[in-house]
Amino acid sequence: MKLATLKNGDLDGRLIVVSTDLRHAVDASPIAPTLLLALQQWREVEAPLNTLYQRLNRGELSNAFAFDPGQCGAPLPRSPQWLDASAFLNHGHLMERAFNTDPIPDFDTIPVMYQGASDDFYGPHDDIPMPSELDGIDFEGEFGVVLDSVPMSVTSEGALKRVRLLVQINDWSLRALGPREMKTGFGFLQAKPSSSFAPVAVTPDELGDAWADGRVKLSLHVEWNGERFGSPNGREMNFSFGELIAHAARTRKLSAGTVLGSGTVSNESRAAGSACIAERRVIEKLDLGEIRTGFMKFGDSVRMQAKFDDGRDGPFGVIDQRVVKANG
Repeated sequence: MKLATLKNGDLDGRLIVVSTDLRHAVDASPIAPTLLLALQQWREVEAPLNTLYQRLNRGELSNAFAFDPGQCGAPLPRSPQWLDASAFLNHGHLMERAFNTDPIPDFDTIPVMYQGASDDFYGPHDDIPMPSELDGIDFEGEFGVVLDSVPMSVTSEGALKRVRLLVQINDWSLRALGPREMKTGFGFLQAKPSSSFAPVAVTPDELGDAWADGRVKLSLHVEWNGERFGSPNGREMNFSFGELIAHAARTRKLSAGTVLGSGTVSNESRAAGSACIAERRVIEKLDLGEIRTGFMKFGDSVRMQAKFDDGRDGPFGVIDQRVVKANG
C-alpha cells in the first residue's frame, strides 16, 4: 500500500492512497482524514485503506485523479516524535574524523541516536530556506520507518512488528554548527533543521525482498545540481531498524506516528559515492590530502530517488529541492 498527503492549508494535510505505479491517487479521507490519525487507528483503517488501494490499481474508481507529487507535503507533515540514528558505521567513523572527535565508547555495539524537530517536515518539492551559506549546508539521504505505538523495553524482534510504513528522507544538516553543539553534551538543535521526505510512504510489503533483516535494501541515488553524487545501498546498515527501535524504546514507550531514521546511507566502497557532502569531504581529505568540495549554496538543488537492484524506480517517489535564502 502506498500513502501520501496532499497539502490543503491544514497542518496535517489530507490523506490519499496512491497507485502502485505512482500515476493515480484517490481521496482516503472518508476512511482517515490524515495519515497521523490513520496510524493512531491502524487496526481499524488498514483493511479499508488496502481495499481502496487494490480498487485504485484495478482502475475501478471513478473519483481517481492524476497523482502530482508537487502538491504533496511530507507523508507525515508533523509527527509526535522524530528520531535519527547513525546506523551505518562507515559513515559514523568518517564523521569522527570530520569533527576531530574522540571515538564514542561502544559506538560499534550501541546505536547512536538523537531526537530532532518533528513539528514541521518539508514536502518533496518544497524550497528549503536556510539562514546562511556559512553554516555549512548539507543534505543527508536516509531511509526511515514510521511506527505504531511501541511498548517500553520491546525486543528488536517485537519492534519490527510495530513498523507500519517505510519512508525516504533528506535529513538536512548545518555542518558548521554541529561541532559546538556536540561538545555541549546536549545534542543537536540549530545544526539540524527540519527534514524533508519523499512524497510516498509505503507498507513494507511494497519492497518485496528489498525489505529484509530490518533493512531497506535499495540504493539511494543522489544528484547535486544535476550531477551524480552517490548511490549507496541500505543493505550495509550495521544496526537493523528492529535494533534501533528497541534502543529508542528501552526506557520509554513510543507513540504511534513516531518516525525513526537510519542515518546517512553509507557504503564502504568508494565507488558507491556518498549521500552527504560531509562524507565526501572526509574521503577527499583521506584519499587526496585536501578537501575539494564545498557545501551547498543558495540556488543549489539536490535530488534523491531510491532504486531496486534491477534498476527499477523505488516506491517512494523523488525528493527534488532547492536551497534558498531564508526571509527572517
